[in-house]
Amino acid sequence: MLVLSRQKNETIMIGDTIEITIVDVKGEKVRVGINAPLEIPVHRKEIYDAIKRENIEASTIETEPLAAAAGLFKKAKKGK
Repeated sequence: MLVLSRQKNETIMIGDTIEITIVDVKGEKVRVGINAPLEIPVHRKEIYDAIKRENIEASTIETEPLAAAAGLFKKAKKGK
């Protein structure tokens, strides 16, 4: 991990397109401004982790109810 010291209104560049600026420092809190292209998602870590958990849960959905519903459609189609 690279650790840098910055003061208010100083900026760190990541590549050519991402700017991280120290906006404010109050006590132990630091406000950070991030300027990045729209195609690069920027999230707080806790939000990123929640999105990952939700994506994993959504991808492991139970398929039995879906299979049962598909069976009902097949039966209805045969009954025509």
